[in-house]
Amino acid sequence: MKRILLLPLLLIGMACFAQNKPAYDAALAQKVGADEYGMKKYVMAFLKEGPTKITDAKQRQELQMAHLRNIMKLADEGKLVVAGPFMDEQPIRGIFIFAVESVEEAQKLTATDPAIKAGTLVMELHPFYCSAALVQVNAIHKTLEKKSVAD
Repeated sequence: MKRILLLPLLLIGMACFAQNKPAYDAALAQKVGADEYGMKKYVMAFLKEGPTKITDAKQRQELQMAHLRNIMKLADEGKLVVAGPFMDEQPIRGIFIFAVESVEEAQKLTATDPAIKAGTLVMELHPFYCSAALVQVNAIHKTLEKKSVAD
């Protein structure tokens, strides 16, 4: 009797978690540069503490704002799809994910960052393979933010 009751509950539970796979969208896949698996190449950057330490609070704040404005510029150009700090006090301060094909191209973009130029950050770059949907993150983010972090 218990088994008879468990079967319908199990089936209901499975139905609750079942998801219909959306239809393949060839136009969107092409637009975002997806391969047949829905993936594409990126370059991931680990932002690490650099050798330069700025002790003046005003200088640090100005550099941080310049760093954030550069992030926004690269995102608006479609070159940077994800950026953010880690929330703990570790030597790895944050990540960038560049929508570029090569580490060399990411190095050129990295060189535009004021914090890199000042030596407060250094970047470690790695080829990365991930969902092509990442390239849509910035457009979606703009619909969610009330205020820019760079203001």
